[in-house]
Formats: sequence, C-alpha cells, structure tokens
Amino acid sequence: MDKKKLLMALLLLLAGAASGAAQPLRLATTTSTYETGLLDHILPPFEEQHGVRVHVISTGTGKALILGENGDVDVVLVHAPAAEERFVAAGYGVNRRPVMNNDFILLGPGDDPAGINGLQEGAAALARIMDTQSGFVSRGDESGTHVKEKSLWASAGREPHGAWYLEAGQGMSATLRIADEKGAYVLVDRGTYLANRSWLGLQLLVEGDVELFNPYGIIAVSPYRHPHVQYQQSMALIAWITSPACQQHIAAFKREGEQLFFPSAAGLNAGGR
Repeated sequence: MDKKKLLMALLLLLAGAASGAAQPLRLATTTSTYETGLLDHILPPFEEQHGVRVHVISTGTGKALILGENGDVDVVLVHAPAAEERFVAAGYGVNRRPVMNNDFILLGPGDDPAGINGLQEGAAALARIMDTQSGFVSRGDESGTHVKEKSLWASAGREPHGAWYLEAGQGMSATLRIADEKGAYVLVDRGTYLANRSWLGLQLLVEGDVELFNPYGIIAVSPYRHPHVQYQQSMALIAWITSPACQQHIAAFKREGEQLFFPSAAGLNAGGR
C-alpha cells in the first residue's frame, strides 16, 4: 500500500472511531444547581461509573424546559413544579422525579426602607416594597426564581413596574451582585445565598413562609417526541440522582457549615426549615 492509500485508511479509521465515541449527556439545569457547585459534587461518580461525560447547560428553568421541548438536551433538572407538570403533560418529558428542595428568601439593605424585616409572608413583603417604591432587582428571565416571584406579586395583588423595579435578565449570582451594588431587595434561593454570603452586604430579612418552598425535579426528555435523545443514559442519571447514595451526597453538600439542599427523592418534604 502506498503512502497516500495508507493515509486515507488511517483517516477513515479515525473517523469511524470518532463517530462511535460516546456522546456527552446533555443536562439543562438551573443556575442555582450549577453556581453553588452542587453538580461538581454529585456528577463525577456517575460519569466515572457509566463512562459518560455530562455536558451541563446552566440557564433559567424556563429556558431549560424550552431546550427540552426542542430536543436540544436529554434531561432537565429544574425548580418550577407547575411548569414541569405542563412539560410532561404536553408530551415533552417522561419519568419526572423529585430530587431535593430548599427555600426562597428575601434579602435587602440593612436600613430596610420598606420595613419588611421579620414579616412572615413573602407576598406582604413585596407589597410593601412596591408601595414604598424601594429598589428591587428581579431575575426577569422566566427562571424558577422569577416564576416564584411573579406568583408572589400575584398573591399580593400587585403588578410591579417603574424605575424602582429592575429586571436583570441574569443568572442568580449575577442578579445578587447587581442588587448588592444597588442596595436593593432581591428574591433568591437559599442555596445561592449561602454560596455567595461571604461577600454580600445585603441582609436576610424574610424567610419561613410556606409559599417560599422551593422543590427541584428531574425529567427525561421524551424519546417518543424526540427519538434522537439519549433516553437510557438519561434514565441512568435519574436513577443515580435519586439513589440513596447520591441523596446522601446532596445532604452532605454544605457551604460555611450550612446545608444548601435537602433530599426529597424518598418523598421527604420538610426541607429542613
């Protein structure tokens, strides 16, 4: 065989090997699971055991579900139960399972111009913020946090608008930074708050409302709707994340000695709060 033919044979061999290489499993998830470092804590054992790389796409829950609807990812891990149920009911997802929970909290400046410190209801706190035209920074991106915020405004009978209300269109950590720089109020999941607390000047002012409960679920994108998705690998990931071993990893994940997420795959719903 001459050199030219040998080179062509090698190129064909390499191309064949590349085409048979395992494709990464595409996971769309919220910024809170990514930015807190949780995924770096729980994904490596799965990747090592199954010989697959998980390609994480960090975005808001709304965008993550759109990626699932379009078949651009294989599995989603999000935190907006009503939207998740619609996603499954419309035939885009299958085998939705609870994973974990924490809660939302309201942060604000120490001088608390709206006077919300210690209030027991998140909706009442937002009403005071709007009534006093105090600065508020919203995710504004249809994320799970933004969906929760909008439900609280609806409960308060308010539609936020005006110069005092800023839609950041950013992830949770970036939104926190904007709110901190402006000395404004902000709604945040407790996990992201704990992961960023060391540099924050904002104070925790409102917590404990049952309406601030924040559950996370994982869903495989439907192979009936999108035959090309990696359904078996998605189900393997769901099996791992809801397994006793991974649930223990989730419970053990802490920042500054505090637990960020509370396992719920076994049906637990207390949230530790």
